[in-house]
Amino acid sequence: MIRTWQAVLWLLAVAIAVSLVARVVPSAHFVPFARAQGAAFAAQAVGDLRLSEILAGPARDWDGDGVFDSRKDEWLEVVNTGSAALDLAPFRVSDADSTIRYEFSGILQPGSVMLVTGSMAETQQRAMGRTATGLSLNNGGDTVILFRIENGDTARVDDRRYNTIEGAADRSTGWLEDPSTWSLFDKMNPYTGSGEPKGTGCAPTPGAHNGCPSPTSETTWGKIKQLYLGGR
Repeated sequence: MIRTWQAVLWLLAVAIAVSLVARVVPSAHFVPFARAQGAAFAAQAVGDLRLSEILAGPARDWDGDGVFDSRKDEWLEVVNTGSAALDLAPFRVSDADSTIRYEFSGILQPGSVMLVTGSMAETQQRAMGRTATGLSLNNGGDTVILFRIENGDTARVDDRRYNTIEGAADRSTGWLEDPSTWSLFDKMNPYTGSGEPKGTGCAPTPGAHNGCPSPTSETTWGKIKQLYLGGR
């Protein structure tokens, strides 16, 4: 009987000790490793890769191969808006019919831009044994969809629906500061109509950050001397 009471008292003491430790140690320390890893992954997957610019109606040699081809010279651009390097392997791009047009690869550094041309898409499609259709961006309007495949799940990351104004010859559409507000970059083919979006006079910037620097006026050494030296 004595031994039974000793066992009971010992178990009670252990229970009290465990209770005290649970109060002192923060509950986060008891989160299972799998759950902690999942939380970190979810935070990393918050849409850092964004579509940044699209040119659907090329009228010149945009891919730099020396030959103009309306399919090969289409292009689109993505940018890493996050603060960490991004593995592009899970990302794909399609148009409105949901056909995969390009599978990304490599690492994209924070703030960096990646250009994908129609010729790049064709080369990859042939290497994978697919029909070479390029990016298949319709000039009359289309939807470009950026999505991610991870552990069998597919999630849309970003998309952009453009219209016939944006899809006209050598005009691109993209965003400057706010990813939710897209503009028309129409320097090579000015738009003067009343539709939306209105022209900005900015030039397309394939493979570079979108921007529209203030125009500079032409000048000569004679004009500079007249302005600063009184013509001497």
